[in-house]
Amino acid sequence: HYHCMIDLLGRAGCLDEGESLIIKMPYEPISITWMTLLGACRMHFDVERGTRAAEHVFRLDPENAAPYVLLSNIYATANRWDEKVKVREMMDDKGVKKQPGCSWIEVDNQVHSFIAEDTSHPQI
Repeated sequence: HYHCMIDLLGRAGCLDEGESLIIKMPYEPISITWMTLLGACRMHFDVERGTRAAEHVFRLDPENAAPYVLLSNIYATANRWDEKVKVREMMDDKGVKKQPGCSWIEVDNQVHSFIAEDTSHPQI
């Protein structure tokens, strides 16, 4: 239930309360706990808190690309381009890869899949 509360507080813009709840939890937070707060920081443009949350996720789940991408997007929104580049370089240095976006569409009972930046589909 802690994650639900953190999500609700984050969506409501109560990021101080969300972070405080994480710190006061009776057990050690896991990566999804901090990812929930990180997503709220992106939604509400809280760069400093987002940086703290991302650092926790980096430590707890170093191969997960999501916190790198979220933090990079937070920095880009704040026009902090040097930090954005550093986050992307950290991903490269650690060998963390983002899964490309993928979409499916059914046309005439045939499913076609499209992957971001892929031009190998025969009808492209």
